[in-house]
Amino acid sequence: MGAGAVQEHDARRYVARDGGHVSSRSGSGVGFGSGGSGFSSGSGSGSSSGDASLPVIAVTGMAFEARIARGPGVEAVFAARSDLLERAISEALARGCSGIISFGTAGGLSPELEPGTVIIASSVSGPFGVLDTDPEWCARLFAAFAGTPLEARAVRGTMAGVSAPLTGEQQKSSLYRATGALAVDMESHIAGAIATARGLPFAVCRAIVDPAWRSLPSAATAGLRDDGTTTILPILRELLKEPSQLGALLKIAGDARAARTSLVQARHAMGAAGALGV
Repeated sequence: MGAGAVQEHDARRYVARDGGHVSSRSGSGVGFGSGGSGFSSGSGSGSSSGDASLPVIAVTGMAFEARIARGPGVEAVFAARSDLLERAISEALARGCSGIISFGTAGGLSPELEPGTVIIASSVSGPFGVLDTDPEWCARLFAAFAGTPLEARAVRGTMAGVSAPLTGEQQKSSLYRATGALAVDMESHIAGAIATARGLPFAVCRAIVDPAWRSLPSAATAGLRDDGTTTILPILRELLKEPSQLGALLKIAGDARAARTSLVQARHAMGAAGALGV
């Protein structure tokens, strides 16, 4: 999900299923927790790098993103809180997978990119350093957009990963200056760290929802439930408290439609081209 799209709060974990090498350029290496965390490595994990008979895991933050991502050969997991997302990925890994793709929306950082722009990331810069995506897999994902409506709206570049939401224009501008990343989300760095620890191919496909110049009103996140779904009543309460948010909220709704359309088109194009298989 976009880094401005959800508050840090408890979330129930869901798993939806239908039927390369990565590297870390972090100065401190990849040091990721213990116990049942998906960041741990080990031969008993059930994962199998590069086994095309196994599904890829699509890591998302919200229910609607998982619904778009799921399909033949793709198992989608989502959660709004990082520890629950790690657990969901770990459970999916135990069933076996051929690779991990971070899929969903993102907050724009580059001021040149409009809502609905799709990013196939070359790397993710975040709390665990710089995590590289699989260049061959990502090249096939990007090539899948040729001849589709996304051909003119898809770019390659770095994504940023954060552990807390960015809702303000100034926050986004500061992160852009610090990292040069095109966009930011709250799941890609987790997906990349787990893929790196497990020796699995890693890719990122994200669509910009709120552009770099857009600050999010409080009503934009008020309706997000712990389980990644949405409800209208908290949004209405926020608007009653501060009606001036309505104009900004309507702009965000338009941005969200553009991002969702691009995600659907991207999923269809990648699936039709057979690019989701590792």
